[in-house]
Amino acid sequence: MPVSTPCTKLCVLDPGTGLCEGCGRTRAEIAAWGGLSEAERRRLMARLPARLALRRRLPARPAAEPA
Repeated sequence: MPVSTPCTKLCVLDPGTGLCEGCGRTRAEIAAWGGLSEAERRRLMARLPARLALRRRLPARPAAEPA
């Protein structure tokens, strides 16, 4: 059975929020995804639209300065 995923193949982490601009997950959530149960994945996916909507309402933040 395939694993449910919110991935949109737009894998860019916003430096201000730490959220993926495509799906709304954090780096830690993306890394843990394969080890989550289907129920855990679905609970998290239910929260992602609200996260993305909030992120889109925030003012744009400049990218981090290179070290």
